[in-house]
Amino acid sequence: MLKHLYIKNFTLIDELDIELHQGFSVITGETGAGKSIILGAIGLLLGQRADSKAIKSGADKCVIEAHFDLSNYAMEAFFDENEIEFDAADTIIRRELTAAGKSRSFINDTPVSLSMLKEFGEQLVDVHSQHQNLLLQKQDFQLNVVDIIAQDAQQLDTYQQTYSQLLTAKKQLQELKDDIERNRQNLDFLQFQYEELENAKLAVDEQEELEQQSETMEHAEDIKTALYEADNALAADETGAVSLVRDAFHSLKGISQVMPNSAELSERLDSCYIELKDIADEVNSMLEKTDFDPSELDRINARLDRIYELEKKYHVDTVDELINRRDELKQQLAGIENSDEALAELTAQCQQLTLKSKQQANELTKLRQQAATQIEAQLRQRLVPLGMPNVRFEVNIQQGELNKNGQDSVSFLFSANTSTPLQPVAQVASGGEIARVMLSLKAMISGAVKLPTIIFDEIDTGVSGKIAEKMAEMMQEMGRMERQVVSITHLPQIAALGSHHYRVSKKETPQGTISRMEELTEQQRISEIAQMLSGSDVTDAAIQNAKELLRL
Repeated sequence: MLKHLYIKNFTLIDELDIELHQGFSVITGETGAGKSIILGAIGLLLGQRADSKAIKSGADKCVIEAHFDLSNYAMEAFFDENEIEFDAADTIIRRELTAAGKSRSFINDTPVSLSMLKEFGEQLVDVHSQHQNLLLQKQDFQLNVVDIIAQDAQQLDTYQQTYSQLLTAKKQLQELKDDIERNRQNLDFLQFQYEELENAKLAVDEQEELEQQSETMEHAEDIKTALYEADNALAADETGAVSLVRDAFHSLKGISQVMPNSAELSERLDSCYIELKDIADEVNSMLEKTDFDPSELDRINARLDRIYELEKKYHVDTVDELINRRDELKQQLAGIENSDEALAELTAQCQQLTLKSKQQANELTKLRQQAATQIEAQLRQRLVPLGMPNVRFEVNIQQGELNKNGQDSVSFLFSANTSTPLQPVAQVASGGEIARVMLSLKAMISGAVKLPTIIFDEIDTGVSGKIAEKMAEMMQEMGRMERQVVSITHLPQIAALGSHHYRVSKKETPQGTISRMEELTEQQRISEIAQMLSGSDVTDAAIQNAKELLRL
């Protein structure tokens, strides 16, 4: 529950520091006194968008802080998931706005994003303002009410997972059908491309080898002449380098006995002779193998031309890329060939998921129909004491196509008397009737959902007298269920039944108009309610009437 609220420099509020209590509390005050400002500040704490214009004139920063006691509510998982320190007895949320337009949010002094603050705030406080009555026009809201009472969250989550799988499978099926259609239209072309590349008999590194061979053959005559001259210089019988080095070796070796220094030189010449002889043999071998065949050169160049042609056609630069393209085409053709099998498999999967979704949706429908009966009985039980003795309320559930919430559309049908046919509640109920229906729904929902704090902003619109007292008793009942209920009201019958009473007022100061909120003493409550009964001129009769309403 909200146990402490602190507001500083927010519109007309310079500083507000007030304790709140469990159970049923009321807030009163003249129109324009600042009740909506307090609600606006609470809205910012719950993650609503901020406007720097909301900062009190002349101030640099606005601070709104609330302390909550969450001891009776299982919320520790939220803190664990978001790595925030958890203090059940004193959880603090704070929002700061600066005149420069910056906004910061904190949970237990840990900075958090606005979206996280909003997610957390929705678990703490439900603010019911008059515009929320418009929710009765929305089928999503009506379906949500039924789901809350049905307590079908687990079944709905299971269904939504299956339905999500179904949507994915349907998307894949349609994409496969589109691919098959496109591929079949291009089948002949794809087949032609594959056969063209397959028949080319491409080999890895082929292009580089052919280019090297072509380059060599283009200069075959020059190469052969150079090899012939090298061979002659090395291996001629008497004038070749090999023969001359061999003769020099023998000459020096012959005098090594009489001239020892020549022995080393002869050994060196011997090494040179062996190396030259090896080189001469290799040159001779190359010479014998080198032959110029014009037809072979033509064949090589023709092959290269074909490779270049294919590379240009398929917009690639290498034979490796052509081979990859060939393999891709082969895979595409295999996919087309096997598409019927894949299509049948995905079709069967969609049928199975559709059947499974339908079964789970039927289970949801049964739970919702059971909840609908419960809602109809409870709403009549709550509305009859609120001045609708002949009320009829029906939860109409119609089945349709599968969607994210199942197969059901929900409509709340209403008639305040026996002579008027049932029609959608938002179309036929008056403002006061809608207020009573919404209060009854909130009271019923609060029994199923443990929401710490519920704030009603003038839920009493369009009612008065005894009916207002019954509405207050309903809020009293809600406040006794480990919950905090706050009602902002203009009706003395409701104000008198609050366990705690706060008054919002404003006054003029040299610094401008400021709003104040204070908890009233018993005597102040008598005066406040008497004034609500009789206006500015409080009579003795009004004071006595106020005491009677307060049951003093």
